[in-house]
Amino acid sequence: MTTTAQSRQATSTDACYQRCLNIDCASTYDVSEVRTKCGVCGDLLDVVYDWSRIKTPSRLLDLESLWSKRHEPLRFSGVWRFHELLPFAPANRVITVGEGQTLLQQADFVSRYVGLRPGQLYLQYEGMNPSGSFKDNGMCAAFTHAHMVGAKRAACASTGNTSASLAMYCAVTQLMKAIIFIGSGKISYGKLSQALEYGALTVQIAGDFDDAMARVQEISKELGIYLVNSVNPFRLEGQKTVMFRVLEALRWEVPDWIVVPGGNLGNSSAFGKAFMELKELGLITRVPRLAVINAAGADTLDVLYNQRNLRWNRGRPRMETACWYYDELDKGKIKADTIASAIEINRPVNLKKCLRALDVCDGVVRKVSDQEILDAKAQVGAGGIGCEPASAASVAGAKLLRQQGVIGYEDRVVCILTGHQLKDPTATVAYHTTDQDTFEEVLGSRGVTRASYANRAIAVPNKVEDIIKAIQLYS
Repeated sequence: MTTTAQSRQATSTDACYQRCLNIDCASTYDVSEVRTKCGVCGDLLDVVYDWSRIKTPSRLLDLESLWSKRHEPLRFSGVWRFHELLPFAPANRVITVGEGQTLLQQADFVSRYVGLRPGQLYLQYEGMNPSGSFKDNGMCAAFTHAHMVGAKRAACASTGNTSASLAMYCAVTQLMKAIIFIGSGKISYGKLSQALEYGALTVQIAGDFDDAMARVQEISKELGIYLVNSVNPFRLEGQKTVMFRVLEALRWEVPDWIVVPGGNLGNSSAFGKAFMELKELGLITRVPRLAVINAAGADTLDVLYNQRNLRWNRGRPRMETACWYYDELDKGKIKADTIASAIEINRPVNLKKCLRALDVCDGVVRKVSDQEILDAKAQVGAGGIGCEPASAASVAGAKLLRQQGVIGYEDRVVCILTGHQLKDPTATVAYHTTDQDTFEEVLGSRGVTRASYANRAIAVPNKVEDIIKAIQLYS
């Protein structure tokens, strides 16, 4: 793998290359290089396309013809079916395990809870991916790039979903070894079990996700291991396709709102890039508004955006504002703490790209409590689609924005459900349990005081007549 600072600059003849996000630097690098930051200024990198040199569809509707080729692995994938819109890899080199076969569900039951007109709320359920979360969208793209450059080991820091996805791709393909960095006590068993079962080397460090993220970057650089966290620009290329599938399900009509949980901010960054590129290509005439929802116990973006006015500022955001805030967190020894473990992150690596997405999509940022998250999660489940706690932040955020009058009653809203319900069953059982001790142990310490929508089991004697009475009484 090429990792040296002396890597050649991409040339004007390259149809696809990597470019520094810092507009005052704008250094470029070949696609074959393995980088997570600019070798000149240290900023994030984008994957950039010279669309004048790439054959793209003249209209989004043309992409539907590719459904007829679902017998081909490239077109069966819900990511690579849109290969023309993320063409960094040759079609014959892509890695796929059938990711992206996901569902956009019109959810009138949840719509009533949010406060929208029936027919206007949709849930994009990414829990249907092979590893059970949205991570497979980006992982297949990063894994493809890793294979292109000859990587033999791939690593990530994870609260659970990234590790499950990386371990799965390594196990299915047998192309490389997965190395997982997790923090102490900061991963659900549902997710950890996947990484262990798929054979990943799992390294648990004393610290939280932010600590694990810092260490994995250092170790990957030191040992030449391919890093697949969303600081990897190719990860976000795969995550763009979530929005392509949303548009496809809506018959290529752009919704009014996309609402997404905000953790490391990879999804929000990727979604903004997707709409920016579709607009540039003339495939859409307008972009939706974007709402990024933090958990109250991990609210860095909310603090920086709403309280400290950090903005994209035409490509020159004052990132020192974030540095000052991180110093405050360190001095106060403040760690992220939320039941929504997948977004339990204080230092989002894609902060700058998310600021761009918020600018492109006229976005807003909100935070919701663990109580609001679990109540929304219970309503999503009662509507027939279970999700992990972090996913429900999107629905809780939509409800909050509707109450504030930011989202209108008639607006068409898409909430992203990022992971499967079984990713974190402990929180679900604790919410619905009749055991007060279990409730307090799992949820009470996080400020959750009630289970407003609990569906509790009914205890009855082991007698037919008593069981019949209970069923007649409660059904």
